[in-house]
Amino acid sequence: MAKLYASFKVVNLMVFLEVVILVDGHQFHTRQLMYAAENRALQGLAYANKTLRSRVICGRECSMDERCKSFNFHDCNKICELNLATRREHPENFNATQGSVYFDADEDTPLYSLTDSSLNRYRSCKMLLDAGYRSSGIYTINPEGSGNGGLRVYCDMETDGGGWIVFQRRQDGSVDQDFYRNWTEYQSGFGDLSGEFWLGNDNLVTLTSDDSRGTWELRVDLEDWEGNTAWAKYADFQISPGEYNLNIGQYDASSTAGDSLAWHSGSPFSTKDNDNDIMGPYNCAQSRHGAWWFYNCAHSDLNGEYYPDENAAADEKGVYWRHWKGHFYSLKTCQMKLRAMRQ
Repeated sequence: MAKLYASFKVVNLMVFLEVVILVDGHQFHTRQLMYAAENRALQGLAYANKTLRSRVICGRECSMDERCKSFNFHDCNKICELNLATRREHPENFNATQGSVYFDADEDTPLYSLTDSSLNRYRSCKMLLDAGYRSSGIYTINPEGSGNGGLRVYCDMETDGGGWIVFQRRQDGSVDQDFYRNWTEYQSGFGDLSGEFWLGNDNLVTLTSDDSRGTWELRVDLEDWEGNTAWAKYADFQISPGEYNLNIGQYDASSTAGDSLAWHSGSPFSTKDNDNDIMGPYNCAQSRHGAWWFYNCAHSDLNGEYYPDENAAADEKGVYWRHWKGHFYSLKTCQMKLRAMRQ
């Protein structure tokens, strides 16, 4: 009967593996070097995903499984992916992935590393996509005005050609206090980039208010409780400083959700404690338990109260998009995202 044990040592872009094989009480030692490529991952070839504390432990898991030819370790979420193949066998699947490190036994692998400093020039998810970053996930971008630390965002690299900065997501009502938040919270942003969140109105101003950096398009993705999906897209998306007025251009006629946002264009943002709608003393944000670019209240409100099914909401309550499912239907999921058109 054989048993395997492994020990490791990490030195720069290499991992030293010492594997001890016990066969009928006798020890046999074998050593192997695993080489790393920083900010890279082999995609679509993982047969196992595990949450582990470090890349060293991830390497141990790989060495103990004869199927494992290489592995990815994602520093941000501590996900270890064991792969059935290597980058040399599948170069088309070997992609730039910020925050990930790829290991295999090929001594040329470190030549494919991307340094963190090389990532500082990317001002949007679209620039990351054009540079070869194909995986959706959390990245740091560096738009002008974002400060030395940059801006952490979730990039959707798959939908409609990819390159989208997701700035709002609803999916399960998991965010504490839901989205019925005050002005300051919407100003700075809240939630979890991997789950439900609002990126922050100040961040939207930073991204969209300087025309010299190009124009932006807006996409809204919706899903109902039967699994049906729809989308709406707009040109020339911009959020103005001050009261965070919504400015959108032409509605994409090929969209499938209908236009429930143009009616709000030009309107300032409203929250429960900062009423900027045109309804006088009546506060649409308080009535709808959300926050939005309310005008004469709303044709849509994707920041409304989250309900467990489509029938739980009353008139203009919940997460709704009037021109797709009406204003009595509260949606299951939605995302709002923007993409640079020219940078």
